[in-house]
Amino acid sequence: MKHRIVVLGAGYAGAITAGRLAKRLHRDDIEITLVNADPDFVERIRLHQLAAGQDLPARPLRKVFAGTGVQVRIAWVDSVDADRKTVGLIGENGAETLPYDTLVYALGSTIADFGVPGVAEHAHNVASKPAALRLRERLNELVAGETVLIVGGGLTSIEAATEIAEARPDLKVAVAARGGVGDWLDEKAQTHLRASFERFGITVHEHADVTRVTGDGVVTRSGAEIPARMTVWTAGFAAHPIAAASTLTVSEAGRIVVDATLRSVSHPDVYAVGDAAHAAGVGGKTLRMGCATASPMAWLGADAIAARLTGRAVPDAPIGYNSQCISLGRHDAIVQKVTKEDQPTSKVDVGRKGARVKELICKGAAWSVNHPTLMVPSRRRRLVVTAAAQDATV
Repeated sequence: MKHRIVVLGAGYAGAITAGRLAKRLHRDDIEITLVNADPDFVERIRLHQLAAGQDLPARPLRKVFAGTGVQVRIAWVDSVDADRKTVGLIGENGAETLPYDTLVYALGSTIADFGVPGVAEHAHNVASKPAALRLRERLNELVAGETVLIVGGGLTSIEAATEIAEARPDLKVAVAARGGVGDWLDEKAQTHLRASFERFGITVHEHADVTRVTGDGVVTRSGAEIPARMTVWTAGFAAHPIAAASTLTVSEAGRIVVDATLRSVSHPDVYAVGDAAHAAGVGGKTLRMGCATASPMAWLGADAIAARLTGRAVPDAPIGYNSQCISLGRHDAIVQKVTKEDQPTSKVDVGRKGARVKELICKGAAWSVNHPTLMVPSRRRRLVVTAAAQDATV
């Protein structure tokens, strides 16, 4: 029988992992199934653009993986039974069970509301394509002079605020953050960010800890009210609850705890990549969620699986960072160079140069998914019955 590899999720991490495995392993030995709820690959790092009214190119997964040997299944993942090595799916024909020998868990993340009342009822977000499209529809309903409030001070907040402000200059755009907005950046980057916000007319409420979202805005811990016709919640991300509902060992945030090869510490036949993985990077710090870590985690995870199945040396080099890229509308951006430990340096590209670099990075990420086997040298290996290969499925 062929070794059955199931990959859950076809975001950057899952799609790249599936393609790399298809290139690393011989088709006569393996069967790779990629499960995803959406029939298209979603460029998550462009969802703020989609929300602001721009159309993104369709990338059908079945077309992307045609001829690679990867079988694409369009279905929702309902559960994971890591002890019985099965996955519960809800597809076009209803509920079904999919068995595996090796599982790659890449279901990504969703918004974290941190228990704040009113987020689910009154706030929009850009954590998924359906959510971005709902936000887009609501933005189209707003009239000149009405306020859009973005809650959060991180990368997603900044990109959403500037994109909406550029697309709808007739609206008032504001940002409310628990701490500072972009205050972790180098001084040059912070200065440019403030200037961009001023150019767009974005109002900033710093040190405004939002404790409740209403239909008319938000309330902060100090009791202050910030009025808004629409609120967009970008205060953080959380892992999908499926892993935490299984017997897999997860972190307090619900991410699967993995070793240096992205292998589950509790179930050696399960690997986690992308936002779903609680993994240590260079310096021992847990890798943050984001596209910056999705691709290298996919490469490492796929290569570790292939190495164990073919009896070769297993890579385990920690993942480091290179830069933080923040779009500020379509013609401006900040590209903050960072250390491998994700600490900002004094090297910063801003303005149109930053925008060109940011766009190249976004296009490169999409290209790597759209050409899943071209990124890997043709070195398909046959599975061998060795201690290492047996260990991969214990």
